[in-house]
Amino acid sequence: MALGLKCFRMFHPAFRNYLAASIKPVSEVTLKTVHERQHGHRQYVAYSAVPVRHFATKKAKAKGKGHSQTRLNINAALVEDIINLEEVNEEMKSVIEALKDNFNKTLNIRTSPGSLDKIAVVTADGKLALNQIGQISMKSPQLILVNMASFPECTAAAVKAIRESGMNLNPEVEGTLIRVPIPQVTREHREMLVKLAKQNTNKAKDSLRKVRTNAMNKLKKSKDTVSEDTIRLVEKQISQMADDTVAELDRHLAVKTKELLG
Repeated sequence: MALGLKCFRMFHPAFRNYLAASIKPVSEVTLKTVHERQHGHRQYVAYSAVPVRHFATKKAKAKGKGHSQTRLNINAALVEDIINLEEVNEEMKSVIEALKDNFNKTLNIRTSPGSLDKIAVVTADGKLALNQIGQISMKSPQLILVNMASFPECTAAAVKAIRESGMNLNPEVEGTLIRVPIPQVTREHREMLVKLAKQNTNKAKDSLRKVRTNAMNKLKKSKDTVSEDTIRLVEKQISQMADDTVAELDRHLAVKTKELLG
């Protein structure tokens, strides 16, 4: 052993650097397809990728100080016969866009007619947006009117939907006309909107979990034709994508909370 160590030290420095650079952790690899099969499994080999530096979160730091955070970056085209990672990514992005749309349309300090547009009303024909069955207008800065003359039979359902919309609205009915007083902007009202923002964010995370679970279940269907190592790498990639999406949802919640509280 001593002789081997002595011989290693005699190697040219460039060769020693090459050997050191050849040793990479699994988390710094991407996949490359090999057109061979062994024991009925498609084979993938790992080759070094350019490492990306990322700053550790508080949670990561708590797990182990001094350990660098590495990320997986699998080329979606190389595993498209297993799972469509681009499609999974788009589904996760749609969760973010849906939350942003919800924040912009329903969670504002000043309630506007547009805030009521997409309130879902349960009718005999299914759920319909309020602006499809009623004419919404602003009578004054303190009052919104919803004229249900075109669908008078849906008036009661519309009142119920407005009241249960989570926007702290208490509609009043005059025949087929619904009067919606706009709440005063108090500290209590602001805090109520923040609470709603958190609830909507949690619902978005529930939707995200469904996307992740569906992707994982689809991936597991390939376990008989793909190696376990490949399955684990793709699972890690999906989990990483989901974690990134959660971080983005939390970022939008933080921005909205700051806006609502003033």
